[in-house]
Amino acid sequence: MDNSGKEKEAAQLMADADKKVKSSGSLLGGMFGGGRHKVEEACEMYCRAANMFKIAKNWSGAIVCFLHINSTYQFTIAAKHHISIAEVYESDLVDIEKAIAHYEQAADYYKGEESNSSANKCLLKVGAYCAQLEQYQKAIEIYEQVGANTMDNPLLKYSAKEYFFKAALCHFIVDELNAKIAVEKYEEMFPAFSDSRECKLLKKLLEAHEEQNSEAFTEAVKEFDSISRLDQWHTTLLLRIKKTIQGDEGDLK
Repeated sequence: MDNSGKEKEAAQLMADADKKVKSSGSLLGGMFGGGRHKVEEACEMYCRAANMFKIAKNWSGAIVCFLHINSTYQFTIAAKHHISIAEVYESDLVDIEKAIAHYEQAADYYKGEESNSSANKCLLKVGAYCAQLEQYQKAIEIYEQVGANTMDNPLLKYSAKEYFFKAALCHFIVDELNAKIAVEKYEEMFPAFSDSRECKLLKKLLEAHEEQNSEAFTEAVKEFDSISRLDQWHTTLLLRIKKTIQGDEGDLK
């Protein structure tokens, strides 16, 4: 079947799902009364239609289907579909601002269900994209919030140092003094951070930056990277910081 056939089938499936929702009565009646099964069937149909639209590369059609599901189902299901919409925006439509908005909505739904781990995953996506878009203050707030939420959890506290590291890098781009103050704050909040390789790197970078020594900055990054590989996100932020050193050529080689 060609794409136009898939689109027609998806559109018909969506129309049939709409009829099922309407025939179920009110939203509360649909969820808790005799119409609940009709609502569940409708949501399944919207899901199938969304997948067909995606196969046909009709991203707007897929998003409309996911939004229909959100308006007819409860928090956790809605959160998952906001994530699906965000993924369409980030990978297929490359509209990061809209992806951020849907990850934030998903996080809010998860918070409503007290699914904090799932909420944090969505927020971390938001934080990463905000930093890329130079929305540093928002990224800092997210990384600090998630770091504070995880540092007392025996299973998650190991990750807290990474979130404080990311927050400090965002601070560093805005202002060197802000970064120094932030590192001291994180050490006070989370003593284990002091002994981490991330904290030691930050201190070396701060010293190199204060001395306007781009070679020392690069060497500190290389040393860290030889043991713990830095990904593209970290590399991008480190380059932005390094470019604020006078006479720097703008690479980490």
